[in-house]
Amino acid sequence: MKFPCRLDKFISHLAEIPRTKVKAGLKSKFALVNGELATAPDLSIKATDEVTWQGKPLVFLGKRYFMLNKPVGYICANKDDMHPTVFDLFDEPNMSDFHVAGRLDIDTTGLVLITNDGDWSHRITSPKHNKFKTYLIETIEPITEDALEQLRQGIQLHNEKEITRPAIAEQLATFSLRLSISEGKYHQVKRMLAAVGNKVVELHREKIDGIELEHSLKSGEYRQLTAEEVNL
Repeated sequence: MKFPCRLDKFISHLAEIPRTKVKAGLKSKFALVNGELATAPDLSIKATDEVTWQGKPLVFLGKRYFMLNKPVGYICANKDDMHPTVFDLFDEPNMSDFHVAGRLDIDTTGLVLITNDGDWSHRITSPKHNKFKTYLIETIEPITEDALEQLRQGIQLHNEKEITRPAIAEQLATFSLRLSISEGKYHQVKRMLAAVGNKVVELHREKIDGIELEHSLKSGEYRQLTAEEVNL
């Protein structure tokens, strides 16, 4: 929400009711602004103003940032008619302004960042900022040294003009590796492993740049980011 804004827009957003009901409520003297009765829908509201609706204060919480441990079966969208979304896992006010900073596929688990700060999420997701995203991968075929070297050098993906940027690839076991990439092409990790003759069977994101998924967060749980994490 940007300030200054209209009173009816402010109340509609924070009380989560349609503007038609807000305007009716204003006529019924439901609103106070800085302790004074307010009935004009177009009254200009500043971020510092105190607005009360039906006796309850409406507080704009400002920019917020969350990490979620995404489970399988949830999609990274605000709404969907076919599947539950990551926003169904949240119990927070005014989530309509929020978006996912770095989506994951429905069958991928792990770290998802959710915010209402568009500039912040752009700095995370834009390839020009070179933010590495780190994944734990289980494969159907053994990991070979040749495959690791190809991933480190860059892969020519089908229907892509340029090869992928060099990745950081570390073998963890015969069928598992840790892979860090600084891009976000469509199904990129799965396509990279397919290009080296393998197939991803499990994919989990554990880190985005300096923000690491908290190990104590169970699948489907979330928490707010610390100020230090936000500044990373």
